[in-house]
Amino acid sequence: MGPIPQQTLKAGLDPRSPKNVFSSERTIAQPVFVGTVGLKFDQPQRMDGLKLLSKIPQETIPLVFFDPQYRGILDKQKYGNEGVNRGKERSQLPQMSTALIMEFINAVEGILIPSGHLMLWIDKFILCTGVGDLLQGSQFQVVDLITWNKQRMGMGYRTRRFGEHLVILQKPPVRAKGVWQLHDIPDVWSERIDNGGRTHTHSKPIELQRRLIEAVTNPGDIIVDPAAGGYSVLAAARAAGRHFLGCDLMG
Repeated sequence: MGPIPQQTLKAGLDPRSPKNVFSSERTIAQPVFVGTVGLKFDQPQRMDGLKLLSKIPQETIPLVFFDPQYRGILDKQKYGNEGVNRGKERSQLPQMSTALIMEFINAVEGILIPSGHLMLWIDKFILCTGVGDLLQGSQFQVVDLITWNKQRMGMGYRTRRFGEHLVILQKPPVRAKGVWQLHDIPDVWSERIDNGGRTHTHSKPIELQRRLIEAVTNPGDIIVDPAAGGYSVLAAARAAGRHFLGCDLMG
């Protein structure tokens, strides 16, 4: 992947213009990143995610993944026995209020380059009630949605969950031409994580994340995950030949 760049440049679009919206050529570039003291690249680190985001220069990152712990949503669903008969691992994780999730999203917007992307994992409750409340105060626009078929049964008060959802958000100016360079990613993605690959109660599909990284970044770019959990984004970034910068409260 090469070394972390140590000189700043202004992000911008290549003056060349792709011929059509389906061009596989990416003409948007990440500024060369200045390494920040106290941040570790391409490895796990224990840190508060907001602190990490505050250390990253503004408008320098092309892609961020964010998988919040939606404690407030689980409370509204009133499972009652979570942490006793089921969901014990989930209940032990540090949970995020809606206000805290919004604070993360606004901080992410600041570090993204123009036309940069936030990949936001959501559950079925937020899919049904709307993600708009979480985006208040930001300029993010929803540009796509992927449903992940986990191929294993999860929780559910009525129906049992086989899927999770990834909302794809873009910072203005919203555009696909010259930014999104892969056009063969289905919007329903099947990928099973067996027990050998499950490193966290919220383990996410490495191959899907690798493909998304390749779609909206260039080799050697830096991918950020401020709530890294089992560090599936780190594994995906390595597989894609990109650098990783992320952290988790649990280390």
